[in-house]
Amino acid sequence: MGNLLYTLLAFLVVLGILIVVHELGHLVVARLCGVKVLRFSVGFGKPLWSRKFGADQTEWAIAVFPLGGYVKMLDEREGEVAEEERHRAYNRKSVGRRSAIVAAGPLANFVLAFLIYWGIFWVGSQELLPVLGVPPANSPAAAAGIANGDRVRALDGEKVETWQDFRWLILRKAASQEDTELEIINPQQQISFLRLPLAAVRAQGWEGDGFGRLGLRPRTVLAIAEVVAGGAGDRAGLKQGDRLLAIDGERCDTSSGFVEKIKGSAEKKLTITLLRHRERLDIQVQPDAFEDRGGRIGKLNIAVGEYAQIGAEDKAVVRYDFFTAGHKALRETWDKSVFTLVMMGKMLTGEVSWRNLSGPVTIADYAGQSAKLGAEYYLKFMALVSVSLAVLNLLPIPVLDGGHLLYHVAEVVKRGPLSERFMEMGQRVGLAILLVLMAFAFFNDINRLLSG
Repeated sequence: MGNLLYTLLAFLVVLGILIVVHELGHLVVARLCGVKVLRFSVGFGKPLWSRKFGADQTEWAIAVFPLGGYVKMLDEREGEVAEEERHRAYNRKSVGRRSAIVAAGPLANFVLAFLIYWGIFWVGSQELLPVLGVPPANSPAAAAGIANGDRVRALDGEKVETWQDFRWLILRKAASQEDTELEIINPQQQISFLRLPLAAVRAQGWEGDGFGRLGLRPRTVLAIAEVVAGGAGDRAGLKQGDRLLAIDGERCDTSSGFVEKIKGSAEKKLTITLLRHRERLDIQVQPDAFEDRGGRIGKLNIAVGEYAQIGAEDKAVVRYDFFTAGHKALRETWDKSVFTLVMMGKMLTGEVSWRNLSGPVTIADYAGQSAKLGAEYYLKFMALVSVSLAVLNLLPIPVLDGGHLLYHVAEVVKRGPLSERFMEMGQRVGLAILLVLMAFAFFNDINRLLSG
């Protein structure tokens, strides 16, 4: 119950901030353009709380349905306006001013995301470095030749400094490319260039962990998962959890390489170098011999596996000077906006599954998860949702801000105001489209809950 309340609170805080910022954008520009604002509402429906402030006695309200908000302005199309206030009515303003008021909401969300990214990049944060682990067999990463400990320096010439940079660039490039060139440096400080195919990211309509399907994961360690009692490994003193470093001084990173070495050493004495509770040990082992297809193979009767293990050497504090941070924040906001639009377009063409569309339940879940990880992750989540909200509102769908801007373009082309009948029909169409999108999103949320 406590976890549910925490998630709900994290969601409401993000949602509340984004709605307030969006609507404040409309309100501030409306006032700058000389339009009287009657009401500023966070949420729709019956007000739970309201107060009037300022020279215009603008009503500030919090309403019962929190998924949105609105700014109500003086408008002759919505009621009688006193003669002395008609110059302050929204409908009396030029197309340019009305467009500025409409666009100010999404712009405010873009600005919020930009400022969050700027602050994070400038203050600095501890980031996971793009150091790769052993890729699963038959994965694209394995085929490309990636090895444990390889650090990514660049993708197609674009510099990579953190694991998050790496992940984001892979996703962005997968939207438009078949493969990408990785510049890597191995633990021996040798630089090489590898070609990584990206089709696996787009498989299944972009559903699931496309990054994982590529076989990309953080640096891994080889460790003992199980020791069979009475086996050669048990007799030698090997224990579950031991981290395997080398056999006879030869480094081992993969379970397959370790097994092959043991198989070819039946009844031969080997020295296994390992870490146990941070203590480095050299243990003598002699694999038992077993008959296998007419030959003899060695066995220790232990199970080994590759596990992601992020150490201090895989992290670093990444920060930028004031102006570089601002430039990087601008690029981050732009890239996220373009990527959101590209994904929406691919949904329309069927390249991206509609099951990727998320509703409030999924967003609330992510809000709770990011809040538990810390302020930095929570702020990054807020910035990402702010960008998505801005892009969504700029879509040319009546009811949304982008739909109103579309009306203004039509008004300029027509050289006169549009008929109320035409605008009313547009609002109905826009509302229908939004209801369909919401239905998809809620269905996906419920499906995710049922499938775990």
